[in-house]
Amino acid sequence: MLAIFESTLPIFLLVVLGIILKRLPIIDQKVWPGLEQIAYWFLYPALLFITIYNADFAGLRLDAMLVALLLSFLIMVALLGLLWPILKRNGLVATTEYSSVFQTAIRWNGFIALAIAQKMFPPAGSAVVALVMAVIIIPINIFSVFVVTKFADSSANWARIGRTMALNPLILAAFSAVLLRFAPFRIYDPINETLILVANAALGMGLITIGAGLRIADIVSLRFPLWLPVFLKLAVFPVILITLAWSFGIDGAQLQYLALCAAVPTAMNGYLLAKQLGGDAELYAAVTTLQTALSFFSIPAVLAITAQLTSG
Repeated sequence: MLAIFESTLPIFLLVVLGIILKRLPIIDQKVWPGLEQIAYWFLYPALLFITIYNADFAGLRLDAMLVALLLSFLIMVALLGLLWPILKRNGLVATTEYSSVFQTAIRWNGFIALAIAQKMFPPAGSAVVALVMAVIIIPINIFSVFVVTKFADSSANWARIGRTMALNPLILAAFSAVLLRFAPFRIYDPINETLILVANAALGMGLITIGAGLRIADIVSLRFPLWLPVFLKLAVFPVILITLAWSFGIDGAQLQYLALCAAVPTAMNGYLLAKQLGGDAELYAAVTTLQTALSFFSIPAVLAITAQLTSG
């Protein structure tokens, strides 16, 4: 447990650094939106592209891993759908809040997972995380857009939404990487090395911008809509995915890779979707902050428990 905790500590120290830098008077606050845009449109896509393109998937049971991932995702969607009438009837979650509860329970921060995978695992670990990102981005966004639009009481411009999803830089980067893996030629080596350098910068800068976007004051709130997605994302989803993967015969390091994907907190990009479509963006930001803070402890715990399962 201590070794896992120490391995994840540098990643969360970078997040804390982002929190501190955002609040110091030495950096103009206008800088942060620009950094977020650079990360979203260039750094993250380059990281995703080069990780998938250069990955060695030999010896990995990708079919079983991806089936377990997609099934666990659909189970979470179904669970959230079944919970809604209960939450509504008992007044636990307002209609305007539900879309942010839904989003923060099913989205996951692949870039925190990539950073930890690069620190803890061989290259295959990062490759699995990147491939999982490539596979899960589209269904997550489809379900999220549908739920936010349905519950936010806003008139959605479906043409604009569809265009935005089709031009999502992460989707395009993942698709391009998979396509070029099957091409009869290799990317020119200097270009490959350049993208690797960009990818190295992406993780550090990305984690700092994640920290800068967090709202620490929200951690002390005891509201049910804040804590429900924290429990679902950090506790329920890891149990579902790890159990399914184990039942499919996935064990050892490969089960650890999936456990990491299951354990990371939600991603901040759903905040923009909530803001654009009239969802509860404030609740989304608060849940993201709380999940990220608690995942500092929950990720090592999930990985340690999974390690015990695979060793036993």
